[in-house]
Amino acid sequence: MGVNIPKRLSAAILKSLQAGVVPRVGLEYVAVGRRREIEAVLTDLENISQGGAAFRFITGRYGSGKSFFLQALRNFAMEKEFLVADVDLSPEKRLTGSGKGLETYRELMERLSTNVRPDGGALESVLQKWINLIKSNLIKDGLLPSDMDFDSRVEIKIFETLNDMENFAHGFDFAAAVSVYYRAYTGGDDIKKQAALRWLRGEYSTKTEARANLPVGEIVTDDNWYEYIRLFAAFCSRIGYRGFLVFIDECVNLYKIVNRQSRENNYEKLLAMFNDCLQGKAQNLGIFAAGTPQFMEDERRGLASYAALKSRLAGNRFVRDGFTDSAGPVIRLLQLTREELYVLLERLAGIHAKHYEYEQRLGERELTIFLEMALSVPGADEFLTPREITRDFLGLLNIMNDEPSAAFDEIIRRQNFTAAAAADSSIYAEFEI
Repeated sequence: MGVNIPKRLSAAILKSLQAGVVPRVGLEYVAVGRRREIEAVLTDLENISQGGAAFRFITGRYGSGKSFFLQALRNFAMEKEFLVADVDLSPEKRLTGSGKGLETYRELMERLSTNVRPDGGALESVLQKWINLIKSNLIKDGLLPSDMDFDSRVEIKIFETLNDMENFAHGFDFAAAVSVYYRAYTGGDDIKKQAALRWLRGEYSTKTEARANLPVGEIVTDDNWYEYIRLFAAFCSRIGYRGFLVFIDECVNLYKIVNRQSRENNYEKLLAMFNDCLQGKAQNLGIFAAGTPQFMEDERRGLASYAALKSRLAGNRFVRDGFTDSAGPVIRLLQLTREELYVLLERLAGIHAKHYEYEQRLGERELTIFLEMALSVPGADEFLTPREITRDFLGLLNIMNDEPSAAFDEIIRRQNFTAAAAADSSIYAEFEI
């Protein structure tokens, strides 16, 4: 299989997948399956671009492809002129409690990305692009930058948008901060410009400190940070983007919160965000949250333990025997089919050969043998995920590349290789709670 892929992308793909993590670039070269799930999400994106909102839970076992699915969606959305931001929840980043919700907001603002700034840090470039777009449109209308009223016309356009934002919760302060940024940007005042960016990123710890630098009455806090996400989504749709998508991964960290009250506070925040999106209160906003089945379904500590969320996320009782409900709030990632796994191995073999510049030695027979061996591990039908198969397969390819004289049949029969594959199956037990 010939693969035409830049070396920087193939390196990122191979290193990431071998480490068991999702690469942030080049996913289109290895993505397989998930047709129904993708079609459902594409419908969401269209609704968001028309002023609607969406909230989806993505669930699947460890290694089933949740993070991969989110990352692929993130990359696709950027190409379609959406603003995106992603965060992995952790003991330090949650939805609320002791400043941990604010840390999540700060991470989202730090990871704000566009198609021209895909690696984050796009907040300032978004504002500058908007200002420059207004100037370009005025020039198209026949004005020249040298005209006496050019700057005033730019300012009028700026404030037309900002005045509209004042109708939203916290909109007045948001408009004030952006106004300060605009004047500082055009006037070359770096101190004021950074003060405005700090406020937008939620970096002020007290109102007093913020008021000393900006004409604002509030700051982003642990309690109100989601309201600023909703506000930012409405703003971005007014400055040329199709919407704002937020990707929240590792939601299992909410499930792991030991204190019941703290855990339920986070579930309550999640419920408020969920309701906002589905009841039409949010505009041009999409939230995609990924977690394990335990996080979703455990009636002692998971979302199912919180009555309001349990009722909202209850499955469609008619979904069985091959039927699906693509409009439901939960997307369950099922095991890839054997055919899809085969295509994945085929693509990985091509990428590996291209990257390390050798003649590909594995054909249909070898790929089939490897796949059958992987799927023959006890419990594979239920527990084996693309992550384990991918990692083992890349390990095999590395051995064959390092030892050109080694035959595939010889390597695959080695006791230490098959034993390692069987030993890896013991990790499945830790996923059962």
